[in-house]
Amino acid sequence: MSHVSQSPSEVLPRRAPPLTIEHEMLGAMRVPVFADVERAALAIASHVRHTPLLRSPVLDALVGAPVYLKAECLQITGSFKARGAFNALLALSPEQRKRGVVAYSTGNHGQAIAWAAHQLGVAATIVMPVDAPKNKIAKALKQGARVVHYDRTRESRETIGMALLAETGGVLVPPGDHPDVLAAQGTVALEALRALPDGEVGELGTFAAPCGGGGLSAGCGLVIEALAPQARMIAVEPAGFDDTVRSLASGRREHNAPDAVSLCDALQAATPAELPYAINGRFLQAAVAVTDDEVAHAIRFALEELRMVVEPGGAVALAALLAGKLTLNGRPTIIVLSGGNIDTALLARMLDVTV
Repeated sequence: MSHVSQSPSEVLPRRAPPLTIEHEMLGAMRVPVFADVERAALAIASHVRHTPLLRSPVLDALVGAPVYLKAECLQITGSFKARGAFNALLALSPEQRKRGVVAYSTGNHGQAIAWAAHQLGVAATIVMPVDAPKNKIAKALKQGARVVHYDRTRESRETIGMALLAETGGVLVPPGDHPDVLAAQGTVALEALRALPDGEVGELGTFAAPCGGGGLSAGCGLVIEALAPQARMIAVEPAGFDDTVRSLASGRREHNAPDAVSLCDALQAATPAELPYAINGRFLQAAVAVTDDEVAHAIRFALEELRMVVEPGGAVALAALLAGKLTLNGRPTIIVLSGGNIDTALLARMLDVTV
């Protein structure tokens, strides 16, 4: 596969002012730093799965570089979101745990909060879109959470979440604007770098991860800056929900069209979350958007060549790689497969088989 020096869909950011002070505040939010990622790694180590870093000779040959796949699709709850959810709930005081938690989510964060809350004996209310995949809704309900639905085209999940907080007295745990969530999402990169062969951390050329609200990229960016500053941080989004791509180009938080559609249900944020956007403006070297067809190809490739099930939102970074939208220059690359919670009927349609 040939690669041009810069893909036409690759957008370079306008740099935001650096966040260099230990625990600087962004409004009322504490800005996490690398030490918070290290603390989170210790806190959640016995509760979440240390996912493997995999290689594929077929993939290496296709792209002409060593590629390491961080398989968060094998994580507990089926996505990296388990990390941030558990860390955030562990940080609650006993009094806060008694009041319960409220979270809004397109699926994976809500499912992870429901799981973490069940593990810790905390009541959880999850706000999820009515069109969220049924398997994600079912898994949240199975963990004992209360699920409140909304119409993403007409209603604001944030507004509904605020109303539920007033009703329940609970603590809000959003998927992006929460320092303990972001710090733990960074453990994805911390584990991946620690698993690289000797000498390859300093040779790492690219770290690419899926991006919805931006929390995964932000948390991982803290790690890449500290341990592999020579590597390029790339955020990958679905076309139609490329708010980070456009925000980095314009220098302000952009919104997606209310009627936008994508296979990638896990990445359908309306706009970059405030805290991740501030951090990503410092760390991201580029942002890339991929089409549904490119995502479907990546899902089939993962199943047929890697023998792994990856959901659409979890496959976008692999999709960008396979579509030639990442410039590797032969250097080692880490690709995050962020989730595996694909609806079986959707997977069957992609594979043109019947379940």
